[in-house]
Amino acid sequence: MAKKLDKVDVVTVGVGWMGGIVAAELTKAGFNVVGLDKGKEKNLKDYLHTHDELRYTHRGGGTQSLKSESYTVRNTLDDEAVPIRDQGMAVVGEGVGGGGSHWGAQTHRYYPYDFEIRSKTIEKYGEDKIPENMTLQDWGITYDELEPHFDMFEQMAGISGEPDPNYPERSNPYPNPPLKKNEGIRMFEKVVKEMGYKPFMIPTGTVSQAYTNPDGEKLNACQYCAFCTPNYCEYGAKADPVVTVIPTAQKTGKFNLRTHAKVIRVLHENGKATGVLYQDTRTGEEFEQPADLVVLTSFVFNNVRLLLLSEIGEPYNPETGTGVIGKNFTDHHFGTSTTGLFDDQKFNNYATTGAYGMSFTDYTGDLFDHSNLNFLHGGEIEIRFSGNAPIATNLTSPDTPQWGKEFKKQSLFYHNRALSLVSQKATLPYKDYYLDLDPTYKDENGDPLIRITWDYSENDMEIHKFIQAKQIEILEKMGATHILPAPAAEHFSGGLAYQHNGGGAIMGVDSSNSAVNKYLQMWDMDNLFVCGASAFPHFGVTNPTTTAAALTYHATEGMIKYLKEGAGALV
Repeated sequence: MAKKLDKVDVVTVGVGWMGGIVAAELTKAGFNVVGLDKGKEKNLKDYLHTHDELRYTHRGGGTQSLKSESYTVRNTLDDEAVPIRDQGMAVVGEGVGGGGSHWGAQTHRYYPYDFEIRSKTIEKYGEDKIPENMTLQDWGITYDELEPHFDMFEQMAGISGEPDPNYPERSNPYPNPPLKKNEGIRMFEKVVKEMGYKPFMIPTGTVSQAYTNPDGEKLNACQYCAFCTPNYCEYGAKADPVVTVIPTAQKTGKFNLRTHAKVIRVLHENGKATGVLYQDTRTGEEFEQPADLVVLTSFVFNNVRLLLLSEIGEPYNPETGTGVIGKNFTDHHFGTSTTGLFDDQKFNNYATTGAYGMSFTDYTGDLFDHSNLNFLHGGEIEIRFSGNAPIATNLTSPDTPQWGKEFKKQSLFYHNRALSLVSQKATLPYKDYYLDLDPTYKDENGDPLIRITWDYSENDMEIHKFIQAKQIEILEKMGATHILPAPAAEHFSGGLAYQHNGGGAIMGVDSSNSAVNKYLQMWDMDNLFVCGASAFPHFGVTNPTTTAAALTYHATEGMIKYLKEGAGALV
């Protein structure tokens, strides 16, 4: 029998970026919030001495263990799904802060085209441009509505950057100047400008100078130490829920953070959420936490899994196209990269951070004409430096044996004579790609694991070919001696290398094709909100956090209005 606790105003499930934003905004508004996270608590002291490539990059020291819970993967409806057992493939954040504690901190915004993608595509090219099995839809919110909330995130996180020339006008500049340019960035900038592109320094949450955000939280200047993306930042220079929104919520005295608390069900009665049922992962003891408002703020898989396990909303059926929970799952793993080796020039590839580099977005969204192209959307192209980790980095020229004396000689020679161009690309949804509960595999409590049905599409492959040809052209003009294009994998294997996933509880204009409205409020249960990239009807070109955070800031305004005015306030 679960122990029933005192009722609170709000309970959140997961305390990463989205849970932290909800906690900060609602406690500042005067509401009592309980934040539940199944991992451990962390603070800046825990981040000391984490410059360890083996522990964090290769052994997943900051990510969720697969011992008690995983996910299963298949490519088609006819395949049998298998569970992921390789820790290196399951890069899902662990503990308070979640993925926000070890993210690369790249913070591009999505484009106006993304939010009205179906309407704008049909308007320009006609409905026949959209493949029959592509379930493209508008988001139910516009860029202009969301722009002030992008700005809220950027000011809170102290983003360092310079404006993308292809974006609409911003309400405010970035709060901090961009990171410093190195020699490789200057080479890239010169060449791509000569080619007619409009490059800019990548916006990032690793701040370029000491910064105090609007809530009074302090961030320190980035040290370019290169231990960033899989690691925690011991300098306190990377925007992280642990050093920003969570302390803000705690200072109000209205936030109760509970760790080792795994939520196993959303409780509901007569069309209303009444609270959550959670389990202490150390003792197995169960607790019922009643609340006026329930907010799911965890990773995509957990948000969708909890809805399915709690029997909230209609599960998506790919055979009929009906239902919404699990619909439009997208994975953003399908990147494109090309490396150039330079025999006559060395670079400092060590002084860097998680999102250090320069990008241009001229091939993003619908900024270029797709009339004679057999794909929709596109990708950005960037030069990126994430640190030449000695275990992982062994670049050699194409004719070099991959073992022995010559391999060692060449890998040492090219270790700091290589520059890589990488691209993130949009991932569009298809009728047969979705999330559901696995019929075979279960977690330690006997609950089904989440099952992914997804594979690379023809659209993915065509963008890859288009973008990689541009990368090769740029490296040729930069003077690379050898050019090494990374081949595209034939099928998705289940690896979540970047923790970039979307969909499953998507937003839209009505309940027939979406789970939540523009405030991320469930159509079927008006005191249940679902925040995060699970709301994305498709995946845009770049990292999800900035757009997910902007949607969550917008959602908190709806939550406050709902708590003050009651049911129907957001209609």
